[in-house]
Amino acid sequence: MFSQPSQGSANPSASFPALWNYVEPALNHILRSSHNGGSKAPSIAVDYYSAIHTATYNFLSAQGDAAVSNHSQRLNNGRDGAEKERFLASGCDLYEQLDRFFAEVAREILANAPQDDANLLHYYVPSYQRFQSGVLSIARLLNYINRHYVKRAVDEDRGWMRLGDIVDVVAASAASARDASDMTIRQKIAEKFRERRAEELRKWGYTDGAESLAQAEARAEAASSPDRIIPVSSLGMRRWRTDFLEPLLATPPALKGKGKRRGAAPDAPHKKNALPKSRLARAVRDITADTADPGTLNERRQLALVVYDSLADVGVRIDHPLRKKLAKFIGTPSADAPSVG
Repeated sequence: MFSQPSQGSANPSASFPALWNYVEPALNHILRSSHNGGSKAPSIAVDYYSAIHTATYNFLSAQGDAAVSNHSQRLNNGRDGAEKERFLASGCDLYEQLDRFFAEVAREILANAPQDDANLLHYYVPSYQRFQSGVLSIARLLNYINRHYVKRAVDEDRGWMRLGDIVDVVAASAASARDASDMTIRQKIAEKFRERRAEELRKWGYTDGAESLAQAEARAEAASSPDRIIPVSSLGMRRWRTDFLEPLLATPPALKGKGKRRGAAPDAPHKKNALPKSRLARAVRDITADTADPGTLNERRQLALVVYDSLADVGVRIDHPLRKKLAKFIGTPSADAPSVG
């Protein structure tokens, strides 16, 4: 169990650098330590865990209180805009540093991946399971970031889905309600926003119930662009997608736009496009091929199932060719496919 580092008389919540220096050893232990994978991440001592909770809370509360105080003063001086921006940024430094931390770890894991496609999925699965369990542990440890920063950002329309994403609906509502009150227009826009959000969540598997909703929203958050403010757990999953998974899904530059020599004979039908271009696609092809050893079918299906679920959890859409191929191999109906009315 990882114990609390010595800090002397220093107050870890006094500044952002002090807080990060205090928290980072715990994050490194949780996400960078070797362990057997599965659902349990490496633990830290109870007193250290509690101290991080307290230091994070004190730091974010102090930032928020200072911003609110300055915001009130600026209101009196007629300089609301600049201070509002500062108010919204309370907690931003910690959030962004954590995002960079997740990205660094994901890139380190990618750098250590085997070069041969045959062993890639055997490396991918335990690496993903360790990363996922570590991210979930960190999300619990730093939950005050969600409460003090992420929630406020979402309330201010900076979350995974924004009013700007339905600008066509907003414009149509305004145009069709020229004589309506501002309240009526806002109500119509809010209703359309809820409808569009529900429609998007159904694409990520939402059917009914709180558990289905939470899973679908986490996947939608992980699929969002890096400028969207999302909860800590989804932040880690998004970084797995952008900094680990997408490089493995990318087509090597040498294969992009590779033309055929003039006058060369056309490819034979059975050879055309026979080799998947991305590393992950080739690895998936190897475990799903009909020519693979029948004796390893259960093992290969288990690998495929973890990869399939991981693609969904980090925001790879249901219509991605690799997800379709994996779903067909494991014989699983696309549970997170869009519902058909």
